[in-house]
Amino acid sequence: MADTNCLVREGQNSCVVKCIHCESRVLSPQSATFLSQSHALPTPTQPKDQPSPNTEDLGEWWVVDDMFTFDNIGFSHTVGSTKYLVCADCERGPVGWHDNTTKKSYVALARVKHT
Repeated sequence: MADTNCLVREGQNSCVVKCIHCESRVLSPQSATFLSQSHALPTPTQPKDQPSPNTEDLGEWWVVDDMFTFDNIGFSHTVGSTKYLVCADCERGPVGWHDNTTKKSYVALARVKHT
């Protein structure tokens, strides 16, 4: 886990959150809450003809309470009670996930950049 001291101010993101691939703006400063909690997220690349996706356990998230808070984000089709989040411009990801039950979205700090 990275040093988040420079990224979090008063429990929220202090920087602009962008796609690591195309620089598309995902979140404005002070628009998401920091959460330190382990959760599995599918890896960005998957082998073909695999019965279940490879996942990576990530532990630091930006929690977004309302999906309209995002500047740019794309949502996958529903898988169980989850939708995966991708960059709306380059469609790469997943950068996080959306819980259809709570309506909260979670963006992995490890899958985005901060400026």
